[in-house]
Amino acid sequence: MEIDDPASVAERAARAGGETAAETFRGRLDVETKENEADLVTQADRAAQRTVLTELRDATPDVPIVAEEEDARKDVPADGPAWIVDPIDGTANYVRGIQVWATSVAAVEDGEPIAAANALPALDDVYVADRSTARMNGEPMAVSERSNPAAFAVAIAMWWGFTEGGEYGDTIARLGERFGDLRRLGSAQATLSLVASGALDGAATPIPPNPWDAVAGVQLVRAAGGVVTDVHGDRWTVDSDGLIASNGRAHERLVEAVGADD
Repeated sequence: MEIDDPASVAERAARAGGETAAETFRGRLDVETKENEADLVTQADRAAQRTVLTELRDATPDVPIVAEEEDARKDVPADGPAWIVDPIDGTANYVRGIQVWATSVAAVEDGEPIAAANALPALDDVYVADRSTARMNGEPMAVSERSNPAAFAVAIAMWWGFTEGGEYGDTIARLGERFGDLRRLGSAQATLSLVASGALDGAATPIPPNPWDAVAGVQLVRAAGGVVTDVHGDRWTVDSDGLIASNGRAHERLVEAVGADD
């Protein structure tokens, strides 16, 4: 079982889901919480996911789908193809009317990313990758060529301030000491897309992201010429400890900053 032209299918599904989510962006929403008060879900998340899943099932009816919301599968199959979906990555931004959120679709084969699409409809941007090339709005894109850490803009990819022991603040302090500028955008997929496009030079989180928060962005960065590892500097997989993505030119310094407490 194979997916024919997974990048095109992923792009079509991400665009469709993004259009569904955009219909209620900055509109009236029924907001619920999940694991904590900052972990939000709305009817827009569910509607966008249904749209994406319909597109994927029409194109590849026998391929498993891993998705964030409702009762969809949550684990990535170790063998064969699968889709990974986040209908709105950055729901907290979406709820607040902030434009940085993405509808994300990735294809994996035997657990390895092979294609991805992140649609950011509120910004009118779409990022797409196949096995070896990446595009933004149809044009080729690549990671930045900056090599001086003092010129780097590095982003925190995930929020983990709810953990005990002050690790969040400690990590930010170490990143601030080693790099020129810091960001946190509130959407891991948007953040990784910007690393792939060269707008950001790196992004990191010491906590393991869910597959729907990471896999599409990982493939975008890799296809754009970047590097993605775990916090130990080993190649990132869906089972990895944390995630560090960069243009590859000061990756070891990112690893040192994020994995300093290992």
